[in-house]
Amino acid sequence: MPTSVAGTPTLAQIRSRFPSLASGFAYLENAGGSQVPAFVAHGIRDYMLTSYVQLGAGYPQSDVATDTVARAHAFVNRIMGGEATGHVILGPSTTQLLTMLVGCYSRELKPGDRILVAETGHEANIGPWFALERFGVKVEVWPVDPESLTCRIDTLQALLEGGQVKIVALPHVSNLLGGIVDVAAITRAVHDAGARVVVDGVAYAPHRPIDVAAWNVDWYVYSTYKVYGPHMGALYGRADAVEELTGPNHFFVPRNLIPYKFQLGGACHEGCAGLLSLGPYLNFLAGAGENGQTTREMVVRAFLAMADLELPLQKLLIDYLRERRGLKVIGPQHGERSRVTTISFLASKRRSSELATALNRHGLGVRSGSAYAYRLCQKLGIDPEEGVVRASMVHYNMLDEVRRLIEALETELPN
Repeated sequence: MPTSVAGTPTLAQIRSRFPSLASGFAYLENAGGSQVPAFVAHGIRDYMLTSYVQLGAGYPQSDVATDTVARAHAFVNRIMGGEATGHVILGPSTTQLLTMLVGCYSRELKPGDRILVAETGHEANIGPWFALERFGVKVEVWPVDPESLTCRIDTLQALLEGGQVKIVALPHVSNLLGGIVDVAAITRAVHDAGARVVVDGVAYAPHRPIDVAAWNVDWYVYSTYKVYGPHMGALYGRADAVEELTGPNHFFVPRNLIPYKFQLGGACHEGCAGLLSLGPYLNFLAGAGENGQTTREMVVRAFLAMADLELPLQKLLIDYLRERRGLKVIGPQHGERSRVTTISFLASKRRSSELATALNRHGLGVRSGSAYAYRLCQKLGIDPEEGVVRASMVHYNMLDEVRRLIEALETELPN
């Protein structure tokens, strides 16, 4: 796969597609939720004004609604690279989808079965698994190495050798640390042990192409509202992994009616219209104009373009944080492609909450806290209530916004 793409629109052209960016406020908290291009907002509006009806009723407006929801599932599966290998389930959030998935496994796992959860994870992919302990399932932590700040694969292999492991749950990128995990290598090790992987891709998905088929993952989830779309979550399941579970929807919904069997109440219809409306923006970002079908090639080119645009941002900020006395990066100490632009740091002489509030007053959207990596903060000796200061950029951010952040830090921190 290539690592860059020619023909990318200018940053000014990109930013013009996001009306919210015109205010001059620096949105540097994109890991909590990205801005949306006008295409998405217009798609939701148009749907709600023309075909805001229930699915499957047989009249024309209902046919349009039914088709919109079906095409949205297929489109998200294309984004995830899983059209030939599995299914996409849509829900209100990643947390809800993972909790639903745990509920499905609660009916399949047996006392003595083991689940391994990565200590670097967001609580959404840790806490629900511990709820299975009441059924006699053993949930164990795959610990973070305090030196490398990674969950090492040799540690995982040692845990797998204990037998009876059924599931390994991990983040593709820690939303606190920012380093990219080798999901393909971990998946191979897990499959060799006869277990399944559940990958939280929330912190990865806004920055790089997802390729669930190439990685051969069993389950992969991300938040669409952090990837320039409406507030929803998307869960990919490889076909064989989906087929061995029974979804929680009503008893009279057939077991093989996927994804509906896993979508209590169905997917958000207007949200599906918004998801589809992301297609023209990805085409535009891939250098192919705003019309035509959004093919898998267009998706990959668009996300590679995003990565190229983000690299200078993370290098500028990390170089500053690494060299500035009194500041400490929590995560990889470099701005290379093996990490994303979610950057956490601590100040030795300011509480994280105090510093984040001060930076907000400069028109900078950063925040403090544990980022729901509560257990990781505890392991690293960071007060999870205070947590870290986190700045998270995406492709539409400007170097000038990072410079503004640096200037504000210089103003707010002692020499």
